Amino acid sequence: MARLLQDPSKLHPSEWYSANRMQRASTESQKSRSECNIAESWRLVDEIEKTTQKTQSDVNKKLEQRREEIKFWRQELDNKVEQIVHETEILLTFKKRLERALDGCKEPLVVAQKCLLYRQRRVGVDLVHDEVEKELLKEAEVLQGIIALLGRTLEQTKEQIRRNRSAKYNLDMDLKDKFTALTIDDYCASLTNDTPHILYADSAMKLEGNFVSPEDWIDFSNINVKKADKQRNNSLALKALIDGILSQTVNDMRKQCEVVNAAFRNRVKEVKDAKHKLETLLAVVMDEIASQEKNIAALKKAIADKEGPVKVAQTRLDVRNRRPNVERCYDTVHSSLMSEVQEITKNIQRQDALAQAQKELKALTRRQLSLEEEIKVKENTLYIDEVLCMQLRESVCINNY
Repeated sequence: MARLLQDPSKLHPSEWYSANRMQRASTESQKSRSECNIAESWRLVDEIEKTTQKTQSDVNKKLEQRREEIKFWRQELDNKVEQIVHETEILLTFKKRLERALDGCKEPLVVAQKCLLYRQRRVGVDLVHDEVEKELLKEAEVLQGIIALLGRTLEQTKEQIRRNRSAKYNLDMDLKDKFTALTIDDYCASLTNDTPHILYADSAMKLEGNFVSPEDWIDFSNINVKKADKQRNNSLALKALIDGILSQTVNDMRKQCEVVNAAFRNRVKEVKDAKHKLETLLAVVMDEIASQEKNIAALKKAIADKEGPVKVAQTRLDVRNRRPNVERCYDTVHSSLMSEVQEITKNIQRQDALAQAQKELKALTRRQLSLEEEIKVKENTLYIDEVLCMQLRESVCINNY
């Protein structure tokens, strides 16, 4: 009857106890695992927090270091910009000096060329390739050489200014990028975990665009600095060269100008001395002409004075030739008359001195004209050299540039 009342689906009490024990054991095990998990989670959270803080701190330090690097290079670039701007401004001053020097060479060259043209108006024996002309030609050659040298130096200066500006442009562009980069990194440094409006940016992890290595970044600015230094050094060397050229060219111009002026003074003195000697000779010739004219007048008077005695003697002879017959005697009277006529005729014929005197007078007159013409040549030369050329050269002013 008891077997009939027992439900076969019911568990044994031992199984109940066993099941409860298993539940307790499973719960305790689960609780233990949960507690370990919680402990591990807190440890992991703490570890992650410390790692995150350390990593963020390291990033902040590197960001600060990067900002300092950018500031350092900005300062370097600023210094180089200031230096290259300073050198460019000085070169612009030197460029103006060269331009003034070039303009200053034009007037002396024009004066030298005008003097050469004026001196082509000399005439006669004074149209000579003298020391003045040699030095004038040399002066023109020196001035043309100086103008060519200054022109080349001016072009070189303009090119150096262009290169300086190109170097400054590269520095300015680098500075502009550094300013932008520093502004961005300053903003990044200001960000904290509590900064509002910070967002996830998964796409920022993609390295897009032309990223360069830190070495290339330093090299880029370093190259710009080196280029600026090179152009600055070139500018310094060019300034020294320009100073030397301007000093030397001014000295050369002044030296040659003084040589030409001295040659003019010597030549004018020579021409004046020659003119004075010619005038002295002319005075001598004029005196001689006067003497010769008096001599000719005396000779003519002497000849005229012999006409009476000749006529008397010849008339007497002619009349006595008419004596009759034996009375036509060749007596002492007739002989004397014959001798008188012969003597006077002979003396008259000896008056060829008159012709010679007249010939000498003509020669003296030609000499007078020649001397007067030569004196006019000298006067013309003196007018050209002393009045036209030397007064023109007084306007030449050679300044330091």
